[in-house]
Amino acid sequence: MKSLALVNIFVSFFMFDQVRGQTDFVKSQDSVRIAYEVHGGGPALIFVHGWSCDRSYWKNQLGLFSKNFKVVAIDLGGHGESGLERKTWTIEAFGSDVAAVIKKLGLTRVILIGHSMGGDVIAETARQLTGDVLGLIMIDTYKKLGTGRTPEEVNAFIAKLKPDFKDSTRTFVRNMFGAHADTSLINWVAQDMSSAPAAIALDALEHSFSYSRQMPHTLEEIKLPVIALNSDNSPTDVKSMEQYGVQVMIMHGVGHFMMMEDPDHFNKLLKTAIDKLAQ
Repeated sequence: MKSLALVNIFVSFFMFDQVRGQTDFVKSQDSVRIAYEVHGGGPALIFVHGWSCDRSYWKNQLGLFSKNFKVVAIDLGGHGESGLERKTWTIEAFGSDVAAVIKKLGLTRVILIGHSMGGDVIAETARQLTGDVLGLIMIDTYKKLGTGRTPEEVNAFIAKLKPDFKDSTRTFVRNMFGAHADTSLINWVAQDMSSAPAAIALDALEHSFSYSRQMPHTLEEIKLPVIALNSDNSPTDVKSMEQYGVQVMIMHGVGHFMMMEDPDHFNKLLKTAIDKLAQ
């Protein structure tokens, strides 16, 4: 069974190569080269990956949604094929990466979709692109909104990963999957994310966790419709989310990488969220 599962993963990534379009590049505000690809035509959907991931994590969404939308998938600075020349990996800098792509393509009235840390990034992107964004869809970014993580909590978590980044990250990532996730998918993601440059990953994670204190203020500033599509691997405090105008949708039976664990179900829910914002 494990061999068959591994074959399925290889086939899945082979199919992604068939979907994957030409890689283009743009310079971000601080001159870091940002990689992206574009599929389809119509209203624009911008897909932003999470921490220590890249645009290939959206492989099960690009082909389907490009049938009716212009789909743009981005590698944030320090990830995938994008540049590494940045001194500090802040959410503000990542937001400018996405904004640079949107500006180059001349897109307006876009819907921003971000997984995990990508949810922080798209909120910051919207703050930088006043008037060009219809709404945001955060994929398993926040289960609760409010005061956010304290500096002490952030530092304590980062300290756990520092001594042996690769092994600690591999264990951390494995625990983020649902009980029914494919073993070979878990192995691939854990290996991929733990292979990220440690210095970049740790700095980015620190800034992402710290942005939780800023997120309520950002949401109040941008005044846009926001949908949180969360997994049920841990409870969502719906009341705290709604306090800041965030509508919650729950996907059952999956973990953090919901778009990869059960793409068919995820894509149906994502389409529902997109339709709500497009109206």
